Amino acid sequence: MSRTFGAVIIGDEILSGKRQDKHFAKIAEMLGKRGLLLSWVEYLGDDRARLATTFKRTMAAGDVVFSCGGIGNTPDDHTRQAVAAALGVGLELHPDGFEELKVRFASEEITEQRKQLVTFPAGVEILPNPFNRIPGFMIHEHYFVPGFPQMAHPMIEWALDRFYADFFQPVDGKLEKAFLLTGPNAYESALLDLMERIVDEYPTLRLFSLPSLNGTERRHLELGVEGEPALVEKAMEEIRLEIERRGIHWTWRP
Repeated sequence: MSRTFGAVIIGDEILSGKRQDKHFAKIAEMLGKRGLLLSWVEYLGDDRARLATTFKRTMAAGDVVFSCGGIGNTPDDHTRQAVAAALGVGLELHPDGFEELKVRFASEEITEQRKQLVTFPAGVEILPNPFNRIPGFMIHEHYFVPGFPQMAHPMIEWALDRFYADFFQPVDGKLEKAFLLTGPNAYESALLDLMERIVDEYPTLRLFSLPSLNGTERRHLELGVEGEPALVEKAMEEIRLEIERRGIHWTWRP
């Protein structure tokens, strides 16, 4: 069994270049440490209608989705409202979220503005925030966390370990090997038939092909596979024999 994991990263400031995204690489790393892969990522601005359309689509697809950003209480935060629109429900003060809010602001007034922090789409569950106790929320295997990495990343790890441990794969024991191919025939289109053959013969391996350019000139093509060591060795030997037959020069990737 396997699951498809995706990420939605939200914020006009990321799309404008004012801030650098710190979520994509970290989410991929967290999944990778558990033997899982991030299959897709979407970057979206603070556009409520577009967010609602996106979440309606991803919920229908059945993917596991981590959404970072836009769950605050300022006018430029639209995620809560967009999710409510995608679900066709209203917003309501979440009772468990309110309890967390009371702990967070134990010695301070719980204002209406602060209550908005835990006013979520009807029917969701809260997602614990170990950083400051102000939770995110989750529904239909979508996990909505703040844009702040120090809050978002522990919340995502909590969700992975709590709900998806049965899907974790052993990381130790996997092997990745690749050739650096050079020469006039060392380009992807010329090797497509070989790649398709390897994928068909070794369906449990992950094949990758990464061209590298030096200006407008081809520098090399990195071609390799990852997976169970014995199969990797067998596939790489098959690749080696074929590229040598085609007169393509190769070296091992460092």
